[in-house]
Amino acid sequence: MASLYLLFIGLQLLGRVACLEEVNDRQCNCYLTNDTSTGYFTTHDFFDFRALSQYAHVPDPIADPYDSSDADETSDYFLDKDWTNVWGIQRWNNSDSVDSGDAPVLLVNSPNNIYIEENTDENPSSETFLTMRTMRYKGYQSAAEFESISKAYHFLSVRMYARTFGAPGAVTAMFTYRDDGDGTDLTTVQESDLEIRTMDPKDKVQYTNQPSYTASGYDVPQSTRNATTPVQADWTQWSVHRMDWTPKDTTWYIDGRKVASIAFQVPRDPSQVIFNAWSDGGEWSGNMSVGTEAYLQIQWIDMVYNSTGNEKTTDKRDNGAALSLWNEKRDEEGCQNVCSIDETPTTGTPVLLQGAASRMSDHILGFGVAYVWIPLLLATFLI
Repeated sequence: MASLYLLFIGLQLLGRVACLEEVNDRQCNCYLTNDTSTGYFTTHDFFDFRALSQYAHVPDPIADPYDSSDADETSDYFLDKDWTNVWGIQRWNNSDSVDSGDAPVLLVNSPNNIYIEENTDENPSSETFLTMRTMRYKGYQSAAEFESISKAYHFLSVRMYARTFGAPGAVTAMFTYRDDGDGTDLTTVQESDLEIRTMDPKDKVQYTNQPSYTASGYDVPQSTRNATTPVQADWTQWSVHRMDWTPKDTTWYIDGRKVASIAFQVPRDPSQVIFNAWSDGGEWSGNMSVGTEAYLQIQWIDMVYNSTGNEKTTDKRDNGAALSLWNEKRDEEGCQNVCSIDETPTTGTPVLLQGAASRMSDHILGFGVAYVWIPLLLATFLI
């Protein structure tokens, strides 16, 4: 009996592996993610910074805020259409907030602070990575931000393999953002945040569905969680940070472990995706000492998403027709080939989930892959 049971399990695992066929995104109509979402996403994008030695260069800092804002991109990588069609490097500053007294320190975003860097770790896991740098000068804070060209992301699962380190007083972040107002009315903001504050303990990460405070200055505690990282994954270590934004909640993971989920004031409408490293000397970020630096370093970004299909969408399948924003049920015509970016052995390369039974097996057995049922039925019969 025991041997037959082991045969049953072995055949089950072999059946699972046999169905994990790596495919090109052109072969995928829809994507499922593990754990959080039961809905289907339409599009997959992967940005890989691990083998870009030809672009590796750490630029010298720029002390003048105006020169910093006007700086050129640090390499041709950031001028290539594969980057510029999706991401925009920011040059804005917060001088209005400084003038109004809302921010103590002038913040200036600079293309000079976003660059490809050689990985000099002991036993490095990549040749290179993308670095986002923020530095404190006597007169201002030099910061880094890039945001999606599209403002049409409408529900997504986004992951970055990243780490943060540096002096206290900085914030590094990955978030979705939408503001239908002029930037002064908190009620018009829709935002889901992953924020690492370098003044916090290295095992603490802040997750929020904004706004987290009212116009009167009162905190909104149900909007935010200060979560503890897994033991092996403080924010100075390379880890997979994941955020799933769905109609019901926003959920965050570190290295596959769920660390927070918030259903309160979940963003409703199409949004941008933004990454940054910054400080403004305020209460939230803290105040960096003059001459100090902090960094967000990213090896790759992987995301599946839906979009509204408008003229600014990054969706490569868009032919002027609006895409379905959220599908809880499989559309056989639109989702003939359902893929996964979670069950793949190769980061960034999807695998095909075979047949209609794949969704059933996902819920019953907890895997996002299909199984070969015939050998299992035979094994059951033999038992």
